[in-house]
Amino acid sequence: MNNIRFAYAGLLLLLSLLWWMADPLLPNGYEYFALRTVAINYTGVIGIGVMSVGMILALRPVRVEPLLDGLDKTYRLHKWLGITGLVFAVIHWLWAQGTKWAVGWGWLVKPERGPKPTLTDPVEIFFRTQRGLAESVGEWAFYAAVVLIVIALAKRFPYRLFFKTHRLLAVAYLALVFHSVLLTPFAYWAQPMGIVLAVLMAGGSVAAVVSLSGRVGHRRKAVGEIEELVPFPDNRVLKVAIRFKDRWPGHEAGQFAFVTFSTDEGAHPFTISSGWKGDGRLFFLIKGIGDYTARLPELLRVGDLVTVEGPYGRFDFASGSVSGKRRQIWVGGGIGITPFIARMKALAVAPDGREVDLFYSTAEPDEGFIARLQRDAQAACVRLHVLVSARDGRLDVARICDTVPGWAEADVWFCGPGRFGQALREGFVARGLPAADFHQELFDMR
Repeated sequence: MNNIRFAYAGLLLLLSLLWWMADPLLPNGYEYFALRTVAINYTGVIGIGVMSVGMILALRPVRVEPLLDGLDKTYRLHKWLGITGLVFAVIHWLWAQGTKWAVGWGWLVKPERGPKPTLTDPVEIFFRTQRGLAESVGEWAFYAAVVLIVIALAKRFPYRLFFKTHRLLAVAYLALVFHSVLLTPFAYWAQPMGIVLAVLMAGGSVAAVVSLSGRVGHRRKAVGEIEELVPFPDNRVLKVAIRFKDRWPGHEAGQFAFVTFSTDEGAHPFTISSGWKGDGRLFFLIKGIGDYTARLPELLRVGDLVTVEGPYGRFDFASGSVSGKRRQIWVGGGIGITPFIARMKALAVAPDGREVDLFYSTAEPDEGFIARLQRDAQAACVRLHVLVSARDGRLDVARICDTVPGWAEADVWFCGPGRFGQALREGFVARGLPAADFHQELFDMR
């Protein structure tokens, strides 16, 4: 999380600094309309700047993953930037429109303008003639962006609606780029502020076009055929085994992929539950926790074609400490057990010599599922601890530490519900575990 926090704060600081260098702060003192101009310029710069970076991150750039500690963290930053862009856009709109309303209501008196300077630059002259159009386009794009971002953030809206509408943000973004290019103070373009804005908006515009064309991640997509379907009804999990028709680059245990079973529904992210043997096969364990995933057992058939995009993720079981700890504690909450299944299958083939304790906490035990888990753990020489909530109570840090006396010499890997992970992280850190030795996948893509 620290990487994306630094990236987020660094971007806001950079844009603010460049704006401060480009725009004389309150040149006419603290008079309202001077303040309004400054506020509109600043909120506009920040708004379009963070939106541009967010649009670029939406392309799922693999090269950025190591810097931000995985695509899950990249998407979290993408979400933060979207919210920040929305907030600054609202403030920008309020400064622009609110003042007009206040003048119309007689609350403010617009100062008289002096003679306008004579313009000689043909580009600047053209920009001035398009101000009215740019303002109208920007206003309507703002309204559209607000609606689309609210849909993206509101979990009440089904995933398929999010999938179909979120892409339309690219259209709103391109309209806002048009608005920003024409209305950004012309003097900015000759300064570092203008250069950075131009680069960000150019990158964001390319990303928007790629998104609208449906080519996000197209180089990392492979078509496969469903080879096996195994339901585990007691815990509402479905095993979906796939044999690729296209080349799959291979994957590491702990990585995930975007899987498209239906073009109408769109791609869903699922953790890969199998190790890679180079045989063109993998499988997913999918829990029916949403309206669509719950219906997969009745929708899918052996022989159906699916598209798999990936792999992504940095949940790679590498030690987070400088010393390289030789003990690990794994905690899987519910369907969060999936990356550990993949890792155990990999360890069964190529042991790494680490001592591993795996805690599987579930509220919906399935005997067949647990039996398979036990076989995988035995083959990988992993100590398995199964806890059923109704029978064993809640799994917490105290129970883990009592079960594993040498926990201080281990790093901890967690996959499961976010609040559960946060509680474990805080508990372990409070007991002295370095924060870098607690690893958690932020498996929330919206």
